[in-house]
Amino acid sequence: MPAHTSTPLVLGSASPRRREILQLLGVAFTACAASVDESVRAGEAVDAYLGRVTRAKLEAVRAGLPPELRASAAAVLVADTSVVLDGVILGKPADEREGRAMIESLAGRAHEVRTRFVLAPPAGGAAALHDETVTTRVVFRALAPGEAAAYAATGEGTDKAGGYAAQGRAAAFVSRIEGSYTNVVGLPACELVVALRALGLV
Repeated sequence: MPAHTSTPLVLGSASPRRREILQLLGVAFTACAASVDESVRAGEAVDAYLGRVTRAKLEAVRAGLPPELRASAAAVLVADTSVVLDGVILGKPADEREGRAMIESLAGRAHEVRTRFVLAPPAGGAAALHDETVTTRVVFRALAPGEAAAYAATGEGTDKAGGYAAQGRAAAFVSRIEGSYTNVVGLPACELVVALRALGLV
């Protein structure tokens, strides 16, 4: 599924999971990540948070593009994934203790994973070509005593929203997924391809 343009997409993310999904799809890309503040503001709704953070990522990536890439890239792709339990965003755990607490809170319950992705021209200030939020419902089984602590101690969930990786050892906790699996990993492959096709980028 190569891009029709001579220059690939710019992936505005340092996430190896998002890179792997694009590689799996056969979409050519150049990674150009930028750091933004992903802190949740007091009282901020999930969708408002995702919209704000993806806009910040987009502008930060655009600002850091080399001039030649800004002039020739097909589009910039940015995304943000949030794990949501009872309307509350569970970010990346600060330490092992917080990671264990997150897993314990998810055990035996359903939660949502929402990923917002944006496709936009490389030029700063240009309107987005496509933006979409995809929601997946994930159900964890009940955990035995010590399972959450043992998982947190592996460090696998340290840099991941909700403190777990569904594509890793935490797969043993997931009893059911309703919706896109790749959305839980970090980028909804089906919806992304539909958007790229609609824009003539693949």
